[in-house]
Amino acid sequence: GNNIAIEMVKINGGPFEMGSPVDEKSHGGDETLHKVIVSDFYISKYEITQAQWKIVASLPKVNRSLSVDPTSHKGDNLPVETISWYDAVEFCERLSRATGRKYRLPTEAEWEYACRAGTTGPYAGDLDEMAWYKKSSTDKPNIVGQKKPNAWGLYDMHGNVWEWTQDWYGEYLLEPVIDPKGPVSGLNKVVRGANWYVGIPRSADRSYFSPNDKGFDLGFRVVLTK
Repeated sequence: GNNIAIEMVKINGGPFEMGSPVDEKSHGGDETLHKVIVSDFYISKYEITQAQWKIVASLPKVNRSLSVDPTSHKGDNLPVETISWYDAVEFCERLSRATGRKYRLPTEAEWEYACRAGTTGPYAGDLDEMAWYKKSSTDKPNIVGQKKPNAWGLYDMHGNVWEWTQDWYGEYLLEPVIDPKGPVSGLNKVVRGANWYVGIPRSADRSYFSPNDKGFDLGFRVVLTK
């Protein structure tokens, strides 16, 4: 509705090993392997674009004001960036109000499960075919959906822009867990997927920023839960 179209892909839930083995190249100490089960969900096929952002940011405020054109690199089909976590949440809340459906940011577990698309290695496929990163990006974000998708039809999960998740950053719970949502509080929010100038964007790669940060490489995609 409201002249916005966001293509969503249904992800059938299931178990997977989240994180990375200690012998994976560039393994981070906060990526401890652990078993997770996620429930079914829908996730946007592409990172949210500037055109989609402008439409939703023009809708009535729910909790906070939004800039209609916040980005550092301009283009309707480029991913929106220079977005704080709070801005991304406001986008989801306005979209939910406008459509009568519940949109939100993905949990970190949902994000990694969707990114991996059944794979267990460092990447969900051939990086040169799938990702805008340091080797291929010409030092800027690129139009969404130009590279090959992963096995579940999702584009740009590796590279292009970091993507906000719902979770506060913290150490993983090591016991098997169903639909984890991260720590109940914290100082920073998790971002996933890396960006166009990272050397090697891995499936398990984690980083974090203050929810107030508006980095020129911070974007997001959305999840639909009902």
